[in-house]
Amino acid sequence: MSIWKNTEVRRTALWLLLATAVCSVAAALLYPICGLLTLGLGAVCGTIWYGSTRRRYRELERMSRDIDRILHGQEQQMLPQQEEGELAILRSEIGKMTVRLRENAQRQQEERVRLADAMADISHQLRTPLTAMRLTLSLLEQEELTPQRRLALMRELKKLTGRMEWLVEALLKMAQLDAGTVVFHPQDTTAAELVRRAAEPLEVPMEVRSIRFTAQAGEERLTCDVPWSTEALGNILKNCMEHAASWVQVTARETAIFTEITVQDDGPGFDPEELPRLFQRFYRGKNAGENNFGIGLSLSRQVLAQQNGTVQAENVLTGGARFILRWYKGTI
Repeated sequence: MSIWKNTEVRRTALWLLLATAVCSVAAALLYPICGLLTLGLGAVCGTIWYGSTRRRYRELERMSRDIDRILHGQEQQMLPQQEEGELAILRSEIGKMTVRLRENAQRQQEERVRLADAMADISHQLRTPLTAMRLTLSLLEQEELTPQRRLALMRELKKLTGRMEWLVEALLKMAQLDAGTVVFHPQDTTAAELVRRAAEPLEVPMEVRSIRFTAQAGEERLTCDVPWSTEALGNILKNCMEHAASWVQVTARETAIFTEITVQDDGPGFDPEELPRLFQRFYRGKNAGENNFGIGLSLSRQVLAQQNGTVQAENVLTGGARFILRWYKGTI
């Protein structure tokens, strides 16, 4: 890059020449030797200015080439630091911007991969009940079916439809949470009220399974979005109900830092190898039932995480599983 292509450089050089010429002529009119000295001093200053300007533009040209390589994916390292000065600051800021852009591009790539994996998982989850519904419908088309058999198939179809509705609703909620479109409306409530809301839809299923449900939750206060927190706690209760042998117990306590709700059952507990993956999306453990899609626990964790809360699972020493849900009163 020639520095003389820059209008600013040409204009500055012209003004320096004019100033040197005027000063030299004025000095020569007074004393001829002063005119020569002024002309020489102007030449020295002009040379210094030219060298400094040329060096600066060469550095800018190198920075331009570095940026061009980065934009075309040929440069993977952060731009090197130079000596102190405004150009060094500029190069440092460009380096920071480059790192930020590269991180954003990497996150977007990871998001695309995650989205593709999620779509594949969703497709797999939907395919299973759809296949079962298709088979049931084909059986219903048989004319030789007895009324009892037809009624049984209709009940099975209704059951599959209910599972399908729950799965679609759960997937929609997870998509909303992932996209950040869910607006939580925190309000004060009690642990007893939250447990009552979450356990109410499970009263009949627990009675059918002969599961004894006890709750030791009172006026412990917590601030949360009640409908979403009810959904999260309900998924935990449903999981314990499906694995319990005879009882499910809920307790609550409040501290200065958080309000905690614990759900425990007397089932087989967790395989230690499964604990780290228990809350992963679409993960189904070895003891998972046929109605388990691997969504409920993941959804519960998402809901609590976006409300400044946590959920963890552990095995009880005397047997069974325990879930610990916490709603913190401050940012963690």
